[in-house]
Amino acid sequence: MSTMIAISGKGGSGKTTVAAMVVRHLVERTGRRVLAVDADPNSCLGLALGVEAETTVAEIRDQALAGTLDGGTGTDRHRAVEYAIHRAVVEAKGFDLLVMGLPEGPKCYCAVNHLLRKYLDGAGRDYRYLVVDNEAGMEHLSRRTTDAVDHLVVVAEATALGALTARRILGLAERLPIRVHARGVLWNKVAEPGSAANLGDGLPMVGSIPFDKEVLEASMRSGTVFELADGNPAFAAVGEALSAMLGAPSPR
Repeated sequence: MSTMIAISGKGGSGKTTVAAMVVRHLVERTGRRVLAVDADPNSCLGLALGVEAETTVAEIRDQALAGTLDGGTGTDRHRAVEYAIHRAVVEAKGFDLLVMGLPEGPKCYCAVNHLLRKYLDGAGRDYRYLVVDNEAGMEHLSRRTTDAVDHLVVVAEATALGALTARRILGLAERLPIRVHARGVLWNKVAEPGSAANLGDGLPMVGSIPFDKEVLEASMRSGTVFELADGNPAFAAVGEALSAMLGAPSPR
């Protein structure tokens, strides 16, 4: 049985870095295989994890619609799409990466989305954890590319605007045609301890991450989360939030 953690937030909130930190924590704490899904059109999760995808689900989807997807002699389109999605998964040390790519155009992608949802729902047989980095509008979730989310984490900066954005994203989540079992805000780039406590005004809170110069510098030079020291304050704070959500994952 897999656990799906969907991470959302406004651009610039640091959600992709947080998603990558969650992947690293799960890999190092549990020793279980993790599937990282980059569902943001900006596609930066691989950069934060130090891996690069050769193709995206969007490219596979468009090839399927154009009839140019090569699945081999005698292979029907559905089987060709399934095979292509499997090939699109990048294997890394302790985790795999699947990049979704650009959102849908005006054509109907129902059949391909159904196959993608089937793949992600079936990934529980191969992965203990699925970590999905979403755009703020959660396009892929709203298109029902999965059936359920165990934990929805909204990453927001500790400002009034950040709180407003978080509230809007959580409101959108309530209207999604999928089940979301638990949700909360993870305040990021917090300047002073406790300064985010009064921002939520009733919003469910997952935790808070201090502003960290090392994380900023790593991001500016396109460094990965695996370069951060184990005792890095921001990385440790993400680990504390993860433990609060899941309980302490068992060591390997």
